[in-house]
Amino acid sequence: MTTSTLLQPPGLPEFSAKHIPVPGARLWVVDSGGNGTPLVLLHANTSTVNSWHAQFPAFHAAGYRVIAFDRRGWGQSFADPETGPQPGSIAEDLDALANAMGLQRFCLLGIAGGGFAALDYAAWQPSRLLKLIIAGSNGKFTEPEMQALSARIAVPGLTGRLEVRPYLEVGVAYRSENPEGFQSFIDMEHTARQEGAPEQPLRTPNTYAKIATIATPALILMGGSDLLAPPALMKTWARHLQNAQFAEIGDAGHSINWERPQAFNRIVMEFLG
Repeated sequence: MTTSTLLQPPGLPEFSAKHIPVPGARLWVVDSGGNGTPLVLLHANTSTVNSWHAQFPAFHAAGYRVIAFDRRGWGQSFADPETGPQPGSIAEDLDALANAMGLQRFCLLGIAGGGFAALDYAAWQPSRLLKLIIAGSNGKFTEPEMQALSARIAVPGLTGRLEVRPYLEVGVAYRSENPEGFQSFIDMEHTARQEGAPEQPLRTPNTYAKIATIATPALILMGGSDLLAPPALMKTWARHLQNAQFAEIGDAGHSINWERPQAFNRIVMEFLG
């Protein structure tokens, strides 16, 4: 067992990190341990488990068993054909991981690209979820309304360019306040996805009709300064959920948990109750 690099508060046990096999992959999993309600974290396309460094200690100290994993092809999670079929969806990897770890029911938090998968999972396996949190995510919807809205908010000449992506991912307030933290984000983003690793598909496309079946209590957490998934965009798709409430951090950009960890953690824990 390897000690994780996540920051840990004094007096708490070290969080464990190890590979857990699932069909088609070996997933790198960080687990705070404990007997609390499991809370599973799904990282963004630009990050790894290390993006949760400010959430692990706070959520664990609040009594939760916090679990995060590098998605297949990201960080230290590797495709492994000998363990089963390829490539598999993130939702299927999550379900296999939950089975392997003996998680019967759990709370699920997905940010940005992790939010795509969290919605996919919630519609597929609603009986396993206690609560659902989606933060800073456009949901990857196939609906024409969402496609048109995404096109309208795109920044001509900037959106989609890899060299400027961190400037769209991280809000201007954080960049002005914390240049060292912004550089750490850039370093993580540049190495998050393994070279040549394919992006896993959703198990089924995200549509309004699909998420309308989700009755799980859901929190939609938005960054008021998010250029990629602004509040207007998130509210457009989230209104189709059966049981959603909304919260906003006004000066946060797309990487809400990284930029405004204290406010993010407080809002999430208030929702989890």
